[in-house]
Amino acid sequence: MSGRTPSQGGTQISREPVRIAALVVGIVFLVVGVMGFIPGLTTNYDQMQFAGHHSEAYLLGLFQVSILHNLVHLVFGVAGVAMARTAAAARLFLVGGGVIYLVLWLYGLVVEYDSAANFVPLNDADNWLHLGLGIGMLALGFLLKPTDRAGR
Repeated sequence: MSGRTPSQGGTQISREPVRIAALVVGIVFLVVGVMGFIPGLTTNYDQMQFAGHHSEAYLLGLFQVSILHNLVHLVFGVAGVAMARTAAAARLFLVGGGVIYLVLWLYGLVVEYDSAANFVPLNDADNWLHLGLGIGMLALGFLLKPTDRAGR
């Protein structure tokens, strides 16, 4: 045994809820991003476009996706995992991500699904998922307060 404590640089995983939440959310985004590139999990995979509303690929047969959409999920996942390293960054990821998803939900409400402005692409299922993600991430970011374990 090295006798090192977490505050001395040991490898013990922090049990700070805000960090765990950011890590879990980040991992979920990574999994969803990868799933979007797997035929079978993504229906009409052969009709996937890089971007735009013309992509007819649907993750789990429900959520319209494109290559860009999947890449955004992967980048968001990497950000969540990386930002889970500190409580302040984890909170920023959750609150900032929640705001981004609420803005994306509003964008999905006003954009016509068959217009060039629907470049992500979005459909009704995506919109309601984005609302839930936005509210959920904000709730996690605001309700899970970072704890100060330094000096204990």
